[in-house]
Amino acid sequence: MYTITDKKDLSPIDYFIEVEAPHVAKTWKPGQFVIFMIHERGERIPMSIYKAEDGKIGMFIRKLGKTSLELYYEFNVGDSLWSVAGPLGKPIKVKNYGNVVFASDAVCGQAENYATLKAMKEAGNYTISIQSFENKDNVYPEEFLAKPVADEHYITTDDGSVGIKGNYLDVIKELIEKDKVDIIFAGGKLGTLAQLAELTRPYGIPTIATVRQIMVDGTGMCGSCRILYDGEIKFACRDGPMFDAHKVDWEDVLRRSTRFLEEEKLAKERYIQKLKKKLGKEVV
Repeated sequence: MYTITDKKDLSPIDYFIEVEAPHVAKTWKPGQFVIFMIHERGERIPMSIYKAEDGKIGMFIRKLGKTSLELYYEFNVGDSLWSVAGPLGKPIKVKNYGNVVFASDAVCGQAENYATLKAMKEAGNYTISIQSFENKDNVYPEEFLAKPVADEHYITTDDGSVGIKGNYLDVIKELIEKDKVDIIFAGGKLGTLAQLAELTRPYGIPTIATVRQIMVDGTGMCGSCRILYDGEIKFACRDGPMFDAHKVDWEDVLRRSTRFLEEEKLAKERYIQKLKKKLGKEVV
């Protein structure tokens, strides 16, 4: 039912996958997410969307844990996922803000960068994309960057091997000094999002950040994605996943993001050992 129609490497650590999901593609809006399961006994994976059109959804996925590795190594074009649920979460408000920035430095944020700015450009905004990567090897092919929907497009790398040396925070500082920012959307690494909130707070620049990364169930049943938001309890899956970054208790979010590291590590190690035996070679 949810047939894989395309699959490509984006970098040594990330890949693109496209899946038939007409019910999602028809109603999805930027800011919302899906949950997929690769088989009946698989875990639920909340995932951002890069594109939703022609009855298909495209996603960027990092080879990080057991399920993302299993999907990469054992599922190919023509195979099907067991389920795709969505769209879930609240969409962002798309209107003419003026100068709209989207900053991203990890896989889910890179997908949201394109999806958000496409909608914002269609709404008449001046769009600025900043995409940060670790190094030259990890920069996505141009066809998967947000460049086509950005009036200005910046790439940064930690080591300076491509584009500007540093992170999107460095570019945002310059844009703020040039008075070119009316609102910022951002996604990716939680630690950088926390820094972004502190950077823009003194200027009063609206800053909307993704907190989808701490979800587990993705429907509000498990309570795993609770966040302290403006002194109240909110759920990233139900009330977000994008929030006013100045109202998020980032210290609490960062603490919650580490809860299952040991379990995730163990599941990954067990799967890699199983996969090595099956393939007869080393895997990532």
